[in-house]
Amino acid sequence: MNIQLIDTGYFYADGGAMFGAIPKAAWQRRYPCDESNRCVLAMRSVLITGCHGGRIVLIDTGAGSGQMKRLNHYGFFNLRNLTGELSARGVPAEEVTDVILTHLHFDHCGYATQRDETSGRLSPAFPNAIHWISRRQWENCFHPSPLERDSYFARDINALEKTNAVRLIDADTTLCPGIDLCLYDGHTPGQIAPYIHTPLRTIVFAGDVIPLAACTSLEWISAYDTHPLISYTEKVRMLETAATCRQALIYCHDARLSCSTVRKVRDYYKTDRIITL
Repeated sequence: MNIQLIDTGYFYADGGAMFGAIPKAAWQRRYPCDESNRCVLAMRSVLITGCHGGRIVLIDTGAGSGQMKRLNHYGFFNLRNLTGELSARGVPAEEVTDVILTHLHFDHCGYATQRDETSGRLSPAFPNAIHWISRRQWENCFHPSPLERDSYFARDINALEKTNAVRLIDADTTLCPGIDLCLYDGHTPGQIAPYIHTPLRTIVFAGDVIPLAACTSLEWISAYDTHPLISYTEKVRMLETAATCRQALIYCHDARLSCSTVRKVRDYYKTDRIITL
């Protein structure tokens, strides 16, 4: 398999929100902010080609461009059209067979749909793809808690269902030989973490379980996580396996470090070797 990282753009998030109860004096040494306390976050997608059966797999799609007016307080910049980025890599949107949406917050699924400029109708941006989503996340999108209500644009996601392009999963699932989909809670119910098995090592798209390399510290849990104690337990589960099995983690929001292995030092986890994909 060939694995390529695609940064679909960047936005600003408040450092206090990103690092929760961790004091600024601690977190700003490991992740910088500007004078307004804002941290730059990436929106990272993954393209996997050469899969079993010729499948072409895409993980997450960034924020897209359809809701920028409603999200302008995040200061999005350097946005890239995802279908254009794929085309530049020799992959037309029509050839993508599978889209894994780790969860349905706006910064992870925006380019999954597109709006026709004439009719205003929404349709899947990857018309021939199966869209893999957990059932709990799907239900949470349409019936969100008050803490997540502003993170979803259910009307956009509903355009996928109308075309029968959605595959809802209830438990850990194998997409195809070499790609497993594992469920994690805490940040939001039923987040998917894809595990990509290569001859050299397993690569984990950590999503918002561990969005930044700095978040390998167990207590560094975002205020955006709806159940922080569950997030803590799920981070331990992911990091323990990653350290023991020498897996590499892709950090979907880290604008400085995209992928690394991790190691355990006593009861702590740290980034180790930087991995280039």
